[in-house]
Amino acid sequence: MRFSLYLPAVALFCAATCLGQSVPERRPVTKNWDEAYARLTPIGKQVPAKPELKGKVVTGYQGWFGADGDGSGLGWKHYGGKNLGPGSCSFDLWPDMSELDEDERFPTKFQNADGSTASLFSSYHPKTVDRHFKWMKEYGIDGAMLQRFGVSLKSPQSYDFGTAVMQNVRQGAEHHGRSWAMMYDLSGMKAEDVMPVITADWKRLVENARILKDTGYLHYGGKPLVAVWGIGFNDKRAYGLAECEQLIDFLKAEGNAVMVGIPFHWRELNRDALSDPAFHALLKKTDIISPWTIGRYRGAETVRKSQPGRLAADIAWAKESQLAYLPVIFPGFSWQNLEKGRGREAPLNAISREGGRFLWQQAAEAKRAGAEMIYVAMFDEVDEATAILKATNQPPVGESRFITYEELPPDHYLWLTGEIGKMLRGPGEDLSMPKR
Repeated sequence: MRFSLYLPAVALFCAATCLGQSVPERRPVTKNWDEAYARLTPIGKQVPAKPELKGKVVTGYQGWFGADGDGSGLGWKHYGGKNLGPGSCSFDLWPDMSELDEDERFPTKFQNADGSTASLFSSYHPKTVDRHFKWMKEYGIDGAMLQRFGVSLKSPQSYDFGTAVMQNVRQGAEHHGRSWAMMYDLSGMKAEDVMPVITADWKRLVENARILKDTGYLHYGGKPLVAVWGIGFNDKRAYGLAECEQLIDFLKAEGNAVMVGIPFHWRELNRDALSDPAFHALLKKTDIISPWTIGRYRGAETVRKSQPGRLAADIAWAKESQLAYLPVIFPGFSWQNLEKGRGREAPLNAISREGGRFLWQQAAEAKRAGAEMIYVAMFDEVDEATAILKATNQPPVGESRFITYEELPPDHYLWLTGEIGKMLRGPGEDLSMPKR
């Protein structure tokens, strides 16, 4: 549903989701820029509460999954494209669809073991995103940071899809009393696009969509929080520190607190990080630094041995520079199907979840080191199998292979993330993993 095209949008949305009825048919994304911009609208009654990030456990929310028949007109997005089917997909974790209503299930060419058709969800569907935020509330997860990819802001269709998902997230957060914040991902952007594209979009979000008036919009130090991911990485990006500094200066001048997603080896200025001292100078202009850990280590025992010293040194540097530190933790990793589509081989279940022990150990070490907030990557990222949403232990059969939660319940990682929140805010006397 495109909220700006249905005048009583909020009423329709709430009636549909709260009563479990199907939502009105959603309009296709537009090919017209004026219409795409016109669909940036406020939501609900908007009573700002200025919730603070400190003390919270938030998740990353990709929100980039589309399905054939979801109303967007774009077909399958981030599952494998138009050729989605056995042997041709780009994700390793199949979501549990058992709780979703019929209008939220989009059939695929995959089959379950009993011969039935396997289905997938779409982030374009407001009821599904609302359900995700309902799960966050049920399991005590504080909220999410919505990924908004700079490269998706260059065409009206992808821009409009992202706007629809953003509206879904805003409504879900409002409906279930959760927090949310915007995270711009600069990956794939050209240097000349960073400033004009991101700054123009941010102004529209603030002035037209009025996102900072949302009850649940996250703040830090009393200021609205904006995250920028992809700064300082040594992977031949087409933009550099100069463009990032200009963007940070702009966001700060607008009165925001700025969080930056940076490489794991940011402090040493080596390996995945640029070996440029100007990077450290740039970081000191921000408010929160958040190193990207995914794929940088594996195994709970490795975390126990290697992370305490690294976290302590990272947090000490941040404190000395008067910055906050947001550690990133992840449940596991697998991208066999994604890599197959790129012509490369990769093992299934490359970084094992160890029944949740891997995720918990990362959180426990962050707590011991003095972290006051945690970012879980990710809520819905089934592509690289880092998702914590409900997943099935009986995925479709056939040529493509998928990981499962093994003998654990589909909601195990939602529950465990909620327990991590309790641990983070607790006295810290016993950091052992709880039993369910």
